[in-house]
Amino acid sequence: MKLELKNINKSFGTKQVLSSISLETVGSKAFGLLGRNGAGKTTTIRILMNVIPANAGEILIDGAPIDYREIKLGYLPEERGLYPKKVVLEQLVYFSMLHGMSRKDAVREVDRWLERLGMSEYRNKRLDTLSKGNQQKIQLVTALAHDPDIVILDEPFSGLDPVNAQLLKDVVREEIARGKIVLFSSHQMSYIEEFCNRIAILNQGKVVLQGELDEIKRDYPRDRLVVRCEDKAALREAFGSACSEMENGALLLRLKNAGEKDAVMRELTARFSLDELRVFEPSLNDIFVEYAGDTTEEETA
Repeated sequence: MKLELKNINKSFGTKQVLSSISLETVGSKAFGLLGRNGAGKTTTIRILMNVIPANAGEILIDGAPIDYREIKLGYLPEERGLYPKKVVLEQLVYFSMLHGMSRKDAVREVDRWLERLGMSEYRNKRLDTLSKGNQQKIQLVTALAHDPDIVILDEPFSGLDPVNAQLLKDVVREEIARGKIVLFSSHQMSYIEEFCNRIAILNQGKVVLQGELDEIKRDYPRDRLVVRCEDKAALREAFGSACSEMENGALLLRLKNAGEKDAVMRELTARFSLDELRVFEPSLNDIFVEYAGDTTEEETA
């Protein structure tokens, strides 16, 4: 299954929020939608979910206009949207039935997911008696119990401890393996980098970068080397101001140009006892900072 957003435009009054947004992703892969607050992520997600209409543009599934009666979406919002005073099972079944499930099927699937997430003991508890992390897992059940074709996860790891974060990672990988389209929106770049094959960065309502993450990284100039060795002082002395220390303790060696990379790597191997030697690739965080720009505008929707 292929999802495409083509030339999506959205304005609120005189304010243009989205300008010709075009995105595409396919099943069995995760897509990262990135941008600072106010970049247009939330508005894009709301249009995709048919919550608000676009002023122009189209959303396609396998080349045809999306049919929301046929294509099921699951959404995990950043802000929790469940009823704190209601019993967990009661409201999970209710939300599943809103997606067209029979009560019998909804109870079966909700119980299956509660067991999968280690939450069965809370099925008859009120939501507000649960910890924040467990409330997040209950929210996840609302996104997955109806077996959606497209899963949208907005800051999914917020409030989760490392054990529950790992559990969520496993669940997300299972959904990707089942052929689902999974769309991440998050400021936690390490999770996006771990899961997403393809990313898009929004800045002031426009796509400023989009593509396969590995290809984006490879397109950066190959003019820096990461070096680890026992004798840092000797290496610093040999390369002078071209050599600096990174936050993780490795040394970053800046070359005059990418063309001398192979020769310098041979020199390093011959002269020093190395623990690590590789071409420096920017992290997703580095890429985000470069492309997200300096904007403080807030989203209007």
